[in-house]
Amino acid sequence: MSQESGSGTATESPSQAASASPRAIRKLSARRRPEVVAVLLFSGGPIFESSIPLSVFGIDRQDAGVPRYRLLVCAGEDGPLRTTGGLELTAPYGLEALSRAGTVVVPTWRSISQAPPPEALEAIRRAHEEGARIIGLCTGAFVLAAAGLLDGRPATTHWMYAPTLAKRYPSVHVDPRELFVDDGDVLTSAGTAAGIDLCLHVVRTDHGGEAAAALARRLVVPPRRADWQTGQRHLDRSLPEEIGADPLAEVVAWALEHLHEQFDVEALAARAYMSRRTFDRRFRSLTGSAPLQWLITQRVLQAQRLLETSDYSVDEVAGRCGFRSPVALRGHFRRQLGSSPASYRAAYRARRPQDDQERPPAPADLAALRRSASVPVTAAHGPVSQILTAPGKPEGDTFASRVPEQPGRGDAADAPGRGRLRAGRGLGAALPGPRDRPVG
Repeated sequence: MSQESGSGTATESPSQAASASPRAIRKLSARRRPEVVAVLLFSGGPIFESSIPLSVFGIDRQDAGVPRYRLLVCAGEDGPLRTTGGLELTAPYGLEALSRAGTVVVPTWRSISQAPPPEALEAIRRAHEEGARIIGLCTGAFVLAAAGLLDGRPATTHWMYAPTLAKRYPSVHVDPRELFVDDGDVLTSAGTAAGIDLCLHVVRTDHGGEAAAALARRLVVPPRRADWQTGQRHLDRSLPEEIGADPLAEVVAWALEHLHEQFDVEALAARAYMSRRTFDRRFRSLTGSAPLQWLITQRVLQAQRLLETSDYSVDEVAGRCGFRSPVALRGHFRRQLGSSPASYRAAYRARRPQDDQERPPAPADLAALRRSASVPVTAAHGPVSQILTAPGKPEGDTFASRVPEQPGRGDAADAPGRGRLRAGRGLGAALPGPRDRPVG
């Protein structure tokens, strides 16, 4: 239920359906009610993430066809609780109220470098053992991980903190490319508005697609993100902040500056004056990712940017991103972004029709404009497109992926159930082959 929700029904591919086998879920304790949602708040959390589950589950919208939940707002530590904006909150309930909830939501955690209160972790563990559904929004995933609930499970969090989560909790299968991950009785979401997506998913799971669509209309958001159908996913080249002080930082910087060249992890290890095994171990301890996996992701990210901003052919893009062949680019691109390079470019340009208007004219066009314009066109005026056309609306910072409809969930006719649903394709998809083989 916390980072970024378009109507339509997607279907699972056979491979996705096979990987979404339901995880065994404990029966809900008799003292817990499935309609009771407890939201666990801590001091220092951002108010936006904290307010998402309060807005979704705490307002009676039965007049709009949304079944009612009973909300319990609980303090995870002694108050008063202060938000990042300095507001003080007083929660009406404490940790003892978690014993009544069928769903427990941790919308945020104040600092990824701090350990959550032991009493709160114990209350979350007890709720999970008694069959409650546990949800971590954004940095709330760190609280779930500290409680041990994410061990051996797929999970996501805000992309900025995903490397730290993977490094600190190596048994957690962290995928920063997903809006949310539903693993049955434990769910996590990416940052900020993705919590809305996960909250709507929970309503859809509990009460069907019509209820989720009605709630989305009241919240004035799409019930499913349109980008999920177009395959417009976005990667990130971020690394943990602590790598900046490590000797490997220079090697990483060199790799990012030379992605157009063909080199492999062996070359990076040599630049770091390490054996391949030592380099792999050191790199993974710093980033939570294998170096070959990271390098392929950076090459795909570079290809993604070139497809968005240039007219290079797919073959030329492959060469400029260090892939040995267009076939290698297409395979890795589809594996990580869910579409072919050509389809990605077409979908991107369909969403940005103003690009052609905003692109600076070729020199011949500029000369023609100078000859015909009544006002001289010079560099002082700025780009010609700014003189002749109004600037288009800038593209938002979108972070989205496709979410297939899960069998037995989503439509009112389907019987609600809790299975495992990964929002999009995760790192479980086949990544590179032999470790010593050059990328591409």
